[in-house]
Amino acid sequence: MSEPNGKQAVHTDGAPRPAGAYSQGVAAGGFLFTAGFGPQDPVTGAVPEGVGAQTTQVLRNVGAVLAARGLSPRDVVKVTAHLQHLRRDFAAYDAAYREFFEEPCPVRTTVGSDLMDILVEIDVVALLPGQGQGQGQRQGKGPGPVLPG
Repeated sequence: MSEPNGKQAVHTDGAPRPAGAYSQGVAAGGFLFTAGFGPQDPVTGAVPEGVGAQTTQVLRNVGAVLAARGLSPRDVVKVTAHLQHLRRDFAAYDAAYREFFEEPCPVRTTVGSDLMDILVEIDVVALLPGQGQGQGQRQGKGPGPVLPG
């Protein structure tokens, strides 16, 4: 349902239900923004052991929200990831992450965070169809727009 301000909430049974006052995703301004998802299985609520398995489940949850809008990981332009143990778990997290995204990978920020009984949480921003103005710039074929100073 589209709101008067142009925001549209995205809901799917393929991802965990929100645990608070937020949407699984919101489409606005030509982009889809997802909530930060943990590794809970949307049906059973189970959390897998280890950061690699948790990262895989988190990305399945994110993928379900993308799919609800007809998108895929190829449409993702920005990823923000939170790791409970950044130094310890980065390599295993990154290996699982690489299975989900292919080149050109989205930009990514990965930080250490104090998470609630999970090892990883991820949110993404994806480009909605028909919003790819300036495709040449996105592929590195020329300068980007000049912004006013």
